[in-house]
Amino acid sequence: MTNSTNIEQVKKIVLKKRSLSALNYRVDYEGELNPAQLEAVKIKEGAILVVAGAGTGKTKTLTYRVARLIEDGVQAQNILLLTFTKKASREMLNRASMILDDRCEKIQGGTFHSFSNMILRKYSSYLGLKNNFTILDGADCEDIIQHITNTLYPKKEKRFPKKSTILETYSKSVNKETPTKKIIEEEYYNFFELSDKIIEIHKAYVNYKRENSILDYDDLLLYLKFLLNDNEDIRKKLSNTYRYIMIDEYQDTNTLQADIVKLLASEHNNVMAVGDDKQSIYSFRGANYQNILDFPNIFPNTKIIKLTKNYRSSQNILNLSNATIKKAKTGYEKELYSDIVCYKKPALIKAKNSQTEAQFVCQKVLELLDEGIELNDIAVLIRNARMSFNLEIELNKCNIPYQKFGGPKFMETAHIKDIIAHLRVILNPDDRISLNRILLLLKGIGLKAVNEIAPVIQSKNYDIKFLPPKYNSSLKPLFKILEQGENFSLEELVDNIIEYYRPILKEKYDDYKKREKDLEHFSYLAKGYKKLESFLSDLALEPPEASVEGMYKNNIKDDCLTISTIHSAKGLEWSAVFIIGAVDGRFPSAYSFNFEEDLEEELRLMYVAQTRAKTDLYISYPIDMYDYSSGMILSKPSRFLDDLDESLFEVWEIEEE
Repeated sequence: MTNSTNIEQVKKIVLKKRSLSALNYRVDYEGELNPAQLEAVKIKEGAILVVAGAGTGKTKTLTYRVARLIEDGVQAQNILLLTFTKKASREMLNRASMILDDRCEKIQGGTFHSFSNMILRKYSSYLGLKNNFTILDGADCEDIIQHITNTLYPKKEKRFPKKSTILETYSKSVNKETPTKKIIEEEYYNFFELSDKIIEIHKAYVNYKRENSILDYDDLLLYLKFLLNDNEDIRKKLSNTYRYIMIDEYQDTNTLQADIVKLLASEHNNVMAVGDDKQSIYSFRGANYQNILDFPNIFPNTKIIKLTKNYRSSQNILNLSNATIKKAKTGYEKELYSDIVCYKKPALIKAKNSQTEAQFVCQKVLELLDEGIELNDIAVLIRNARMSFNLEIELNKCNIPYQKFGGPKFMETAHIKDIIAHLRVILNPDDRISLNRILLLLKGIGLKAVNEIAPVIQSKNYDIKFLPPKYNSSLKPLFKILEQGENFSLEELVDNIIEYYRPILKEKYDDYKKREKDLEHFSYLAKGYKKLESFLSDLALEPPEASVEGMYKNNIKDDCLTISTIHSAKGLEWSAVFIIGAVDGRFPSAYSFNFEEDLEEELRLMYVAQTRAKTDLYISYPIDMYDYSSGMILSKPSRFLDDLDESLFEVWEIEEE
């Protein structure tokens, strides 16, 4: 019997006992929470903003408030918990169940996008949508943009924006609720002369999605806002259903999400937003830093509670991070403190060059191992993925195993997209982008043939006699899969498609043996679902991050050092953290120098990086770093380390070996 099985059995016994004695069982909130957490948990009605510093127990606060509401007689179906990952929501509700009882697991929880997906499928007719719409990933959306661009402008200017850029301008316009022209003017000004053409592509893109009953990631939020804005009865019904709304990581919401929260809370204003303005680092995804600052203005009589007791880092590390973030020009003032005592101070390391910096990291890692720190409790944080190349070489020389976050994503691999395309066509034959994909995999089928075959599939008439005989051998196996698709369980359907696809995989890819492992993993993922629509929606909304091949390469995950971008490291922690490449021009990036908002976000990135460390923090910078974009030698430490009290850290100088 596995340890996880034991835990599950214990959990069931505990929950059963609590359910049987629910009337007598009371959670010891005063004993489990600090005064600020307790204050937040005890408030039942009205708007609450919990400004939770790094490592101050925001998840615990949310979890205990869920339990408190249930204990106070609030029905589970009247509570809505919105997070940025489904995993975070599930973990919170499981923890709440352990605190109280299994009523907590019945709360509606998930991401903004998964919640939107659920509501839109229920009320799709009010928006002129079919409830079998499919959700496309970014790569598919880019392909649609490319198709539209080539159709509208077959003879493009030499400097016409890439499909990814056109999609980005559309996405930012939607999420920031800002006209496309303004987005281009502010962020893509080199294409400003092409604004009208880009806007025309956007309009055609919207029409294409409508005609083919497909939605992109941004549409989920956009259509939910339309639904709530334009249908007062539905807005009131949903607001009265979800009478207690809680939002995690509120600093990462975009303008559209903030509007949705306001509409959902319109009948009661019972909203608890939890977040940290000092950890707002996702503007490139459309996150609006101003949302958390404006919350008290949007919701009258907001109670602001600050969580400042840190349970992660030593006071020496917090002294440095507090001093660093004080340079911020806006935000809620707070100073983190900790009971964790560690006499080590953060170290600022001046290295001769990037190679010397990498050698220092490797040497220090070996010393930390001798001190008893586990390798998987050590991380190297980088501003961007390119900054670790020298380090990776040195780690290999020293035989130090490592894993790097930011590899190829499972859902973006071509063979997985092929399998998903078949499933999407079975669910929604109008999904022309997926239909084209599966037909073009077949021998003897080109674009002309696709245009002949597509209408037959879209009519769900899978009789090949309606098509020229030359297509018979290619289409017969495909038609069999599509025709019988709805008659199989999801697990059988996926396995049938994989078996059908194997000869195509072998023909298409020289490394098909490696890719087959991904197909096995995909089959495993499908086993947890009964409905095709739920499976496809979850894959689009919560895609697995890394390819299985990448997982196999890193099969020593339990005993290897982590290299991660700071963005990927948010929410994580390690005993020892190295922040490398902290040279002005790289961190902060030279691109941020002329824009105060960008520079402020870079400062918050430094703060996030520093607060990942528990006991050991090393910040290094080379004094001889060549910057290819500017052609300059970068040599000064990050400006974020300027003017800090020298008592906050030790200064080391490392010469070349």
